[in-house]
Amino acid sequence: MDYSRPHLPPERSQSLSFGDPMRNYASFPAVLCLLAALLFGASTPVSKALLSTIGPLTLAGLFYLGAAIAVLPVSFHGGSAELRRDRRQLRLLGSAVVFGGVIGPVLFLLGLRLALAASVSLWLNTETVATTLIAWAFFQEHLDRRTWIAAGLVVLGGGLLAAPEGVTGLRAGGLVALACVCWGLDNNLTALVSGFTPAQTTAIKGVIAGSVNLALGMTIEGRVPGARALGVALLVGALSYGVSIMLYISGAQQLGATRSQLIFSTSPFMGMALAWTLLDEPAHPAQLGAAGLMAMGIYLMLTARHGPEHGHMAMSHTHSHRHDDGHHNHNGATPSPCR
Repeated sequence: MDYSRPHLPPERSQSLSFGDPMRNYASFPAVLCLLAALLFGASTPVSKALLSTIGPLTLAGLFYLGAAIAVLPVSFHGGSAELRRDRRQLRLLGSAVVFGGVIGPVLFLLGLRLALAASVSLWLNTETVATTLIAWAFFQEHLDRRTWIAAGLVVLGGGLLAAPEGVTGLRAGGLVALACVCWGLDNNLTALVSGFTPAQTTAIKGVIAGSVNLALGMTIEGRVPGARALGVALLVGALSYGVSIMLYISGAQQLGATRSQLIFSTSPFMGMALAWTLLDEPAHPAQLGAAGLMAMGIYLMLTARHGPEHGHMAMSHTHSHRHDDGHHNHNGATPSPCR
């Protein structure tokens, strides 16, 4: 598959955008993708701070409700009503909501509670590997030797991060890795969903997953966040999981898939830098070594060719959030903003 020119079947043709106004004002696509990466990268250190007062279930629910609030204004038009009634499409979307919206963020926050935010930011690169391997194992995606080497570098970097922390580091890394597997499933499942615009998918996931986790959090954790913490959590969700998606899509529609993905792949490294500065975490040699290995792996993976190149005349498509729409690129493997 040619990553720089994502190809979708003709039957998916409709409109990919979730608001043409965003396209009209996107004069600096690279800057938009970079800002999207910064907003998403900042979510990890800020989440670490919020976990001191809000439980993981409750916080995950608030993040996704915040994302839904952010995208709702641009989610009322577009898509295909006929395709949205198809039972297979609804099953695919429902599975993506469960794995990507309900289970994934809770596992991530449980891991974040045990480890340094800088390390967890870097572990998020595992989502790229998970998405790629799931696409290879279950969706007939061909992987070349370069991609396997890239995946190995990312996994090696993750192990390098976990080793100095002993059992706690392994447990934290395992939880984040499981979260990335859930998001990898989400990425591949939503790539198959038609009829929904990216904003509609994000709004549905935010409302359903956010409500479920918030209800579980109120029942199990039993702590009601204060007004300030509640507002900050919703704001983080709106900016890092909502606005970030819209900025990324606006930039990617003009910049192209490969370049926009490479820019957005800086988000874990931004998260690491922000953890050092905002949380005053120490910079460990293992983090620097892992960052180098992962950066090399992500670059190799995103610039690999997974099959013969092909091109086609420009057409617009409607399907859920194929990043090309944000933080996960469902057309192969890349992290993205719309968790």
